Amino acid sequence: MDGKVKQERKKHPREGANPLSILTLAFTLPTFWVGCRRDLEVTDLYKPLKEHKSSYLGSKISRIWEKEYQEKKLKEPSLVKVLMKCFGAQIMLYGIILAVLEISLRLSQPLFLGLLIRYYNQMNSEPIPVHTVKTTLYNSSISQVHEIEDAMKPLSPLTRCVLVLQPILLGWLLQYYNSIQVTKDSAYLYAGGVILCSALLIFVIHPYMMGILHMGMKMRIACCTLIYRKALKLSKTALGETTIGQAVNLLSNDVNRFDIAIIHLHYLWIGPLETIIITYFMYDKVEISALIGVAVLLMFIPLQGYLGKKSSIFRLKTAIRTDERVRLTNEIISGIQAIKMYCWEKPFSSLVERARRREVNVIRAMSLIRGITMSFIMFTTRLSLFVTILAYISYDQKITAEKVFMLQAYYNVLRQTMTVYFPQGITQMAELLVSVKRLQRFMLYEEIDYANKISESNQKGSNDEKKRNDATQEKVKLSDPEGEHIITLTNASAKWLVYEQEDTLKNINIKVKMGELVAIVGQVGCGKSSLLNVILKELPLRSGGVKINGKIAYASQEPWLFAGSVRQNILFGKKMDQFRYDRVVKACQLKRDFTLLPYGDKTIVGERGISLSGGQRARINLARAVYAETETYLLDDPLSAVDAHVGKHMFEECIVKYLRGKTRILVTHQLQYLHNVDRIIVLKDGAIQAEGSYNELASMGIDFGRLLENQPEDVEERSGSGPPSRTTSRNASISSLSSLKSNATEKDDPVEVAETRTKGKISGKVYGGYFRAGGNWCVVATVTMLCILAQLSASGSDFFISQWVNMEERYVNETANGLVENWESPISRNICIYVYSALIVFTVVITLTRSIAFFTTCMRASIRMHDRMFECISRATMRFFNINSSGRVLNRFSKDMGAIDELLPMALIDCLQIGLSLLGIIVVVGIANYWLMIPTVIIAVIFYYIRVFYLATSRSVKRLEGVTRSPVFGHLSATLQGLPTIRAFEASEILTKEFDQHQDLHSSAWYIFISSSRAFGLWLDFFCVVYIALVTMSFLLQNDISSSVEGGSVGLAITQSIGLTGMFQWGMRQSAELENQMTSVERVLEYTNVDSEPPLESTPEKKPKESWPEEGKIDFRNVYLRYDPAESPVLKNLNFVIYPQEKIGIVGRTDGYIEVDGIKTNEIGLHDMRSKISIIPQEPFLFSGSLRKNLDPFDTCSDNLLWQALEEVELKEMGLEAHINEGGSNLSVGQRQLVCLARAIVRNNPILVLDEATANVDPKTDELIQRTIRTKFAKCTVLTIAHRLNTVMDSDRILVMDAGNVVEFDAPHLLIEKKGHLNNMINETGPAMAEVLKEVARQTYENRTSTAL
Repeated sequence: MDGKVKQERKKHPREGANPLSILTLAFTLPTFWVGCRRDLEVTDLYKPLKEHKSSYLGSKISRIWEKEYQEKKLKEPSLVKVLMKCFGAQIMLYGIILAVLEISLRLSQPLFLGLLIRYYNQMNSEPIPVHTVKTTLYNSSISQVHEIEDAMKPLSPLTRCVLVLQPILLGWLLQYYNSIQVTKDSAYLYAGGVILCSALLIFVIHPYMMGILHMGMKMRIACCTLIYRKALKLSKTALGETTIGQAVNLLSNDVNRFDIAIIHLHYLWIGPLETIIITYFMYDKVEISALIGVAVLLMFIPLQGYLGKKSSIFRLKTAIRTDERVRLTNEIISGIQAIKMYCWEKPFSSLVERARRREVNVIRAMSLIRGITMSFIMFTTRLSLFVTILAYISYDQKITAEKVFMLQAYYNVLRQTMTVYFPQGITQMAELLVSVKRLQRFMLYEEIDYANKISESNQKGSNDEKKRNDATQEKVKLSDPEGEHIITLTNASAKWLVYEQEDTLKNINIKVKMGELVAIVGQVGCGKSSLLNVILKELPLRSGGVKINGKIAYASQEPWLFAGSVRQNILFGKKMDQFRYDRVVKACQLKRDFTLLPYGDKTIVGERGISLSGGQRARINLARAVYAETETYLLDDPLSAVDAHVGKHMFEECIVKYLRGKTRILVTHQLQYLHNVDRIIVLKDGAIQAEGSYNELASMGIDFGRLLENQPEDVEERSGSGPPSRTTSRNASISSLSSLKSNATEKDDPVEVAETRTKGKISGKVYGGYFRAGGNWCVVATVTMLCILAQLSASGSDFFISQWVNMEERYVNETANGLVENWESPISRNICIYVYSALIVFTVVITLTRSIAFFTTCMRASIRMHDRMFECISRATMRFFNINSSGRVLNRFSKDMGAIDELLPMALIDCLQIGLSLLGIIVVVGIANYWLMIPTVIIAVIFYYIRVFYLATSRSVKRLEGVTRSPVFGHLSATLQGLPTIRAFEASEILTKEFDQHQDLHSSAWYIFISSSRAFGLWLDFFCVVYIALVTMSFLLQNDISSSVEGGSVGLAITQSIGLTGMFQWGMRQSAELENQMTSVERVLEYTNVDSEPPLESTPEKKPKESWPEEGKIDFRNVYLRYDPAESPVLKNLNFVIYPQEKIGIVGRTDGYIEVDGIKTNEIGLHDMRSKISIIPQEPFLFSGSLRKNLDPFDTCSDNLLWQALEEVELKEMGLEAHINEGGSNLSVGQRQLVCLARAIVRNNPILVLDEATANVDPKTDELIQRTIRTKFAKCTVLTIAHRLNTVMDSDRILVMDAGNVVEFDAPHLLIEKKGHLNNMINETGPAMAEVLKEVARQTYENRTSTAL
């Protein structure tokens, strides 16, 4: 679409990488080297891999979806089935690999370790410090639990098998105390086995995680492409049912579930399988007590299932409410100019605030569920262990350290699989299914009859564009041998909505011959645009038929421009043909505009072309159609937004002369051109009232409007196909073409304003900003204290159970006659039970309190940050919206706010919890064996430097990922706005390619992100294995020297080395993840510092009186205006006075101050000024909702006043409760303009500004508007900016502008007599019209009543 020459990207390093590089993820190293030296840029991104290319996945899933859709014509097609057909086999393969690893490797490592400890126990079998082992066991496992809990993040957990299952070795360690001899060689073999198990695990688990994350990414890309391809086919009815905001939300939030949910998918079946195996092992140890303990543990699963179900209900509610907020935000961003004009910033802010509150209420409930689930992790194992011990004691059995820690280890395995992975798998799969259902609903929206449309339009159209361009005339003759009609409508009836009572078009019969110029005229809302939509196949026929031969080019009534240069907008993906391009530019009167634009035709225009005037947008829109070189041109009122003389040139040079020989259907309200067309079709209330040439219709007595009634009869008649007589040369001169070329092409290329992207480390200010948004420092300190208390209570209960076991071993003996108790402890067995119960209850309560307090604080931060960002955006200058596309702004409000709402709190609570657990472990390690502190410090230093190495790259990759995501949203948003134009030009394929390119760029950034984070985890784990190897081997070497190493010390040291390094590793990964999520906070905070407009309210001493302005006198003094500080002014040194109640017309191509009634407008608040001025803009903007909400959004006026306003503008029959679509798309432009006029009547301000307000309406509606203004605003100062001279000829004075300067300012009659600019413009309209205009000016001058003059 944008026609840019795409830079060839570097080959992906993963492509063609050797197996060792893939296994060790070494292919990511080049990215890390670059990332260390400097920030990564978009140019550093690689080509995508074929397997995740958007086009490849898009065609694959589209093919399967189409097949499913055709097969299930009667039943609803299932997107889940489509995804399974597309990706199921690969996902199952990954699941089988995971199951084999989980179950085999997890159970073999403890066996090796038990056998190794047997070697030491031959020499020494003193009891070990049990509470130390127990605490470290628990702490080492809790780190993995958090890690797993957060596996939903792209940084998925470290090899949990190593961390969780190694504690099982403790049972073996204690079991083999007094067993058979183990040789030294065997001991070395077993030590090697322990190390090898860890090494194997990291080199299998990390590639597995990489593969499964890549699968999630591919599913997301496929669904995004599917949504986009569907969006291109949506019918007008479907567009009424959905909104751009909803489509953007599907692309930003819903599809992201694939990245998260797929990680835990396989635990839904691996979990129960593992439970059966482990329950068998535990039964072998403690018999029936094991079953009771397992039952208590599994009892949490239904509760978590229930919480998971609630979570998915909340997920759906969140999605709906986020849709609503994003839709509202999108409408506000689109209509920001209108909102500022009407001083609606505050009321609309409160609307968004309310939508946000409703959304946050659900997110808060969802976060609390997550908090409760995280709290279970703190106490489920402890509770199960407690119940098992209690049951075992009640069966008159003695509990030993061996049994307790064996059970502890097994419960840790079960807890992770069944109370973390399994319920998370359920929750996330439930959430994913909700999202898939939403995607499926979107995929089932009504489509236009695309196949029929394409086949018919291609029926006569050649595929070879060059041939078509060179031989158009010959082709026309060939394709129409018997004078066949190029467009035929037979008994065509149609309506936009099925439930509407009346048809929009009724029984239309039209035949258009090749090369004919047909004008369609009629009042506002009579069905002119609908007729073109029928020809374009945008509006389906209810009955009758339509036949089109050849291709169609279309210029819409509302110009649609996308973000790119003017040239890209004209070419619209077609090849550049300089000669044709220059002729089109000249014919569309753009030559002079290019000299005025800062970079000629390379000037970047905003998403909706907002940096151009309405006339320039209309001419570019027309130029795009003309450049397309097709057989038929549908031109929907292209002349209304331009000046009379420019319009005359465009009609004569472009529509009549340049397009001669082509079929042209022109919808127009410019009645002066009707003499020059071959045929006129007059529509009224959706039916053809009359048809024929101008003279035929005139003889039938058709009233073309007031202006044509008094025209002289000897009007010069010209045929539509022949060129009008012109003073300028018919052939474009070489000199003018070459001068145009130099203007258009030799200026420097402009720099498109890139999305702001911060560099380097996330600053403390960003963290400070987030915490300040959450509450004051007192709140933050309270939450931190609750976290510390929760950790203390959990560790306290661990310490107590270990003491109790020590007492049991010391005071209870097993004999042949049963247990013999010799209890000498100050506290009894029963008191032990009560104390432990109390500790467990306290742990439960304090953990839940901590979670609630923490998530409440995070939600408060989220609410405040969103509100602050929205407030700043709504107060931003218009330049901000000109240079930032809506996709860019929506990205902050959808994706970044989504991360702050849901992902950031999880990363933050993990970092807090892991940090505290880490502290506990270090203290315990220091007490157990202080020599272990040396390798611990060394490994900490190594980890720190690896983290620095990783974070430098990770941060800029995460930022790149955010920046490359915006164009995907922006592209979808722009596409939905310009669908009719895109489909008319058959540009869907080009746009799909463009979308695929945007997606591929984002995929490239995302793949680097997941592979670099996975590589970071693998390398950290590798150093963990080295550390475990050092510790394990050091005991064997030490034993060689001193022979006094205890088995307990070995077990403790190895478990600690595993637990501690695992904790370091995960803590660092989570801190990196926290930094990555903080980039969203940083991006949101960026938008709280945009340039703001001056204050809305005046200072008390400058505030004007309530009745100001009493008169409405406007005084311009040395006024300059520029849109951009770097560009030259568009208004230059304006000095003039407009007197009270004066009616001023302003015509012409479009640091002082302005005074209104003696008050300088730059000294008062914007609202004080804007609230006293009514503006009817060139492009009327309406919001979705009722007509009442569009007139009076905040219910400040009475119903009587609103009904009266509707009556004044003849819209009473619509009713106040009539539904208006987003942007007012279900009303004609003229009707929208009338709604804006009704708004002005309701506001009843002393100053009224009309900016091309009647450009898109028929003469009758124009007359209605003029009459209403003359009566309702008789006592107001009225400024009318117009291209139609007839709308301003009865003004008191006319201000003629040219290139930003005032060239004339006086009564129209006096200006005509001076024979200046205005007189020339009048003469351009043709002799008959000029005569009428001069007469109007003369009569107005003679009858003027203004005393000020």
